[in-house]
Amino acid sequence: MAWLGERWELRAGDELVGTITIEDQDFPWLSGSFAAEPGFARWAPLFADELALLDRDDPEDISRWEELYEQITGALTLVAPGEPVEDFLLHIDEGRAWFRWIGA
Repeated sequence: MAWLGERWELRAGDELVGTITIEDQDFPWLSGSFAAEPGFARWAPLFADELALLDRDDPEDISRWEELYEQITGALTLVAPGEPVEDFLLHIDEGRAWFRWIGA
């Protein structure tokens, strides 16, 4: 269980916006508690909106989800212990986070 207990960071540039403590793994997904920092308030609405659109089948909703997610990945970095990951898919809801990533 290589990842359990690790702390991953969500950053906007040099600013720490939150920390994910890994509590479960179902590779390729990791999940755990999300501790938001004050700077997360700016990003919380985007994460809420992308979750609301995630499971819809309407092409307009899918397109809107892609736009929202591009805003997230364009401005935020997911950092594994020691180094940022190349690409990630991250969902955050009420103090929980689940994600998958490429490269670390």
